Amino acid sequence: MSEQIQAIKEKYDTDHEVGEDNVEIFGLDLHNPVFFASAALVFIFIFGTLLFPEKAKFIFDASKSWSIDNFDWLFMVGANLIAITCLILIFLPLGRIRIGGTKAKPEFSAISWFAMLFAAGMGIGLMFWSVAEPVIYYTATSGAPLETLPRTIEAEKMAMGATMFHWGLHAWGIYAMVGLALGFFAFNFNMPLTLRSCFYPMLGDHVWRWFGNLIDTVAVMATIFGLATSLGFGAKQAAAGLHYLFGISPGISTQVAIIFGVTLVAVFSVVRGVSRGVKILSNINMSLAALLLVFVFITGATSSIVNGIGANLVSYLENIIPLSNWIDRSDTDFYHGWTVFYWAWWISWSPFVGMFIARISKGRTVREFLLAVLIVPTLLTLVWMSTFGNSGIEQVKNNVGELVNGVNDTSLALFHMLENLPFGQITSFIAIVLVLVFFITSSDSGSLVIDSITAGGKLNVPIAQRVFWATMEGIIAAVLLFGGGDNALGALQAAAITAGLPFTIVLLFIGINLLMGLSAEYKILLHEEALERKN
Repeated sequence: MSEQIQAIKEKYDTDHEVGEDNVEIFGLDLHNPVFFASAALVFIFIFGTLLFPEKAKFIFDASKSWSIDNFDWLFMVGANLIAITCLILIFLPLGRIRIGGTKAKPEFSAISWFAMLFAAGMGIGLMFWSVAEPVIYYTATSGAPLETLPRTIEAEKMAMGATMFHWGLHAWGIYAMVGLALGFFAFNFNMPLTLRSCFYPMLGDHVWRWFGNLIDTVAVMATIFGLATSLGFGAKQAAAGLHYLFGISPGISTQVAIIFGVTLVAVFSVVRGVSRGVKILSNINMSLAALLLVFVFITGATSSIVNGIGANLVSYLENIIPLSNWIDRSDTDFYHGWTVFYWAWWISWSPFVGMFIARISKGRTVREFLLAVLIVPTLLTLVWMSTFGNSGIEQVKNNVGELVNGVNDTSLALFHMLENLPFGQITSFIAIVLVLVFFITSSDSGSLVIDSITAGGKLNVPIAQRVFWATMEGIIAAVLLFGGGDNALGALQAAAITAGLPFTIVLLFIGINLLMGLSAEYKILLHEEALERKN
């Protein structure tokens, strides 16, 4: 037995060191070639998109459509396998393994830890889609799940069930898989906190060579493009909200000003670091979100919300298998336009969100990690979506407000719902503030992630590097918005979605490597416990 354990330890032991390929330039600590390749590709993409915005959008839209139309089965199979694997790991003995080793202690309190992972993962999306998506499905504004007849009792159940399907176990399972693999290999085997480390069981020291550089560079590109896209579209939503409330022009100048303000605060937060920056903003986020949630719960359709929480959970569980199916779907437009799109989007965001979650999760057991990243967010999302989604649907059913005609502008759906509740202007303003703070937390946590990758996995690097990437996200969003408008941002979004196709295959291999690594660690754990009992 001891020989087997020794063989395992030797396999997972490496002579390489984190940041060994880094170079120091002007006081910066940069990985060669990941930093330079990533920066060069970012600039090439920006200038290419600005010079040919319509052509760039056409190319990337075509590639996005090709990926979704031809590999819808791969997205569905991949998301299903990942969710199932994460659920099984909760109950396996492997769940006892602690990220960072048996003596590792959590760095953050449970509340702060959860607030940060939730804010980075989906906070802004829940603000944007919590009213719009259920109402769209209920009214069949843009396709209906499983071809349910619109504006019926069954449509209401299916609208909430399908919404939960897109924001529940599958989505968080994708983040959990990447986050657990990164945290485990980085903190248990002293590997760099970059995506290359997830392939160590299969590839060994080859992860330190060109393959690892390629994986990390792609991760940087997917992260910065996803963040810049969200920042650009988020600025449009915030500008639309300000126009709706105060009559301020929602034009490009307002949107760029919003991006500038968000970037400025994000840079300040990044400079302060995780404990004094991201954690504080995330706690503010969760407090404001809880306040808004309670207000809508009390002043909205309370009885419908209370009944809806249970009914929506039942609908979610009843329809999770039909909605997970990819064979002979009659609702192809909905299936491709919503479900496959969402899976590709979550997958393209997984390097960023997973890496940030990994960074703040040292000291947690695998079981604790998966419960917090998979189960708790799904339940919280159920309460959030039921509160806002059922309130929106009730207004449609009672012929109240703008939502009766469906959702014509997704950025205004939340505001249209709030205007029919007491203190509509005040709550709408709080919603705008919440949207902006969520964007700030996404920006600064994303900057920390990109900074770590481009520093060879180091966690403590010069502040100037953090500032560089936080600033770059804002510049990319502002320049593309100003120079190319919706075409440029659309091209960026389509590029991020297209990146989801190869990353689906990458995620499946990450899952295999994770199981191999956890099995090896569990054998070591059992051996050490046996030795302790003998002594």
